[in-house]
Amino acid sequence: MSLHLLFAAALLSFSLLRAEDVPVKLAEQIESLRTANQAKASPEKRAAYAAGIEAVKRAAVVEGAAKTGDTAPDFTLQNSRGQAVTLSEELKKGPVVLTWYRGGWCPYCNVQLAAYQQILPQIEELGAQLIAVSPELPDKSLTTVEKNGLHFTVLSDSGLKIAKKYSLVFELTPEVEKLYAGFFNMEDYNGPDAAKNELPLAATYVIAPDGKITWSFLEADYTKRAEPRDIIIALDAIE
Repeated sequence: MSLHLLFAAALLSFSLLRAEDVPVKLAEQIESLRTANQAKASPEKRAAYAAGIEAVKRAAVVEGAAKTGDTAPDFTLQNSRGQAVTLSEELKKGPVVLTWYRGGWCPYCNVQLAAYQQILPQIEELGAQLIAVSPELPDKSLTTVEKNGLHFTVLSDSGLKIAKKYSLVFELTPEVEKLYAGFFNMEDYNGPDAAKNELPLAATYVIAPDGKITWSFLEADYTKRAEPRDIIIALDAIE
């Protein structure tokens, strides 16, 4: 085996060892939450949510979204403190893990954000930073930050303008829209001008300093999220 291949193998082994240090098994946490929620939901409610996921699949939103190999669309958004953050400027500092969540009202999103907070030291050790984006208003984003004890950047994508640039937006079915309206007011979270029937996929990207997306997680099922271990492996693979 050549010296180059030996070095590459050693780097891969080191990357896997680093990833094994990640204690968070997000899929297990989300599955426990999903099972508990399913047990409390009526058959009609479970069927409506399942049909909503199937509608996203039929709309081929995942297939049309920005993905690995694409150049990440640049943007400027406000963080939870009202300060402007520009992706291209942040990439000058190193790689960016860019993740979308639906809102602080979503229990799966809160579990996801808390899990990513736990791996923030590993992300920063790799010279990267974590940026989360949602359609929430800045004050609601601040509530999400404080509630989950987050120490990474959280941005407000009012009106889903940037999510649309990444082709991540899908429409809720009327049944799911009605179910959501029964336990929270979308307008309170996203503002009076935001569509009440649109949300972003819970997508996660690893973006290299040159703006290229080197890894992506895209899933029509809103209960599935990028695993922390996979994010660390993807970051470690950036040359």
